[in-house]
Amino acid sequence: MRKLKAVVMLAVAALLASPALAADYPEYPPIDIPPVDYGLAGSFYLRGSASINLLWARDADYACACNVPITGSGFGYSVGVGVGYETGDGFRADATIDYLGNDGLTDGSYTLKMRSTIAMLNAYYDFGLDGLMTADGGWGAYVGVGLGGSYNHSEISGPIATPNGDTISAAGAVMAGVTYDMGTVVADLGYRMIYMPQITNGIAGSPPFYINHPTTHELRGTVRYRFN
Repeated sequence: MRKLKAVVMLAVAALLASPALAADYPEYPPIDIPPVDYGLAGSFYLRGSASINLLWARDADYACACNVPITGSGFGYSVGVGVGYETGDGFRADATIDYLGNDGLTDGSYTLKMRSTIAMLNAYYDFGLDGLMTADGGWGAYVGVGLGGSYNHSEISGPIATPNGDTISAAGAVMAGVTYDMGTVVADLGYRMIYMPQITNGIAGSPPFYINHPTTHELRGTVRYRFN
């Protein structure tokens, strides 16, 4: 009987002491757990590019439409800017405008000097290289296509005086390259091929000059700046 009374008294004492002990425990502030980032979010970006280029064409026509073969390539440069948006899952698109200069395309008698302003809408797909892409950036690659137009200023020099001319041409492009993603900034080294159906001085007088199916091959460096 005495043991039972002792047990009951200890239980009552423990119940009475519990609130006092709880009052002695420190109160900790709630912990905010940040949400888990399951991927890169979309963002707008600005871009700037510079390149060297090689211009090649199949043949040229004079007023006689005699399809003279092109015997020499032209060399030049381009610089450009653009604005775009990337979705965060590999796809991105941008609008670009480039100033392109090229000299030296020749058929052996006549030589072209060309200055062009090229505006394009472009779409790309970015992907990592063998697992080297991380959440903090890393090496990657891309492919892309573009469509737009070009305002061309042509100057032809040769044995017969040929007027300078300004014309507008359709333009298309294909692109591929490698990137290094540093987070806010992405560096890009790539190839771009620009195709135009025809370059001409646009003058139906004395004498008109047409360069058929010219392609410009560029080695281009680009820097993109993200606005996250």
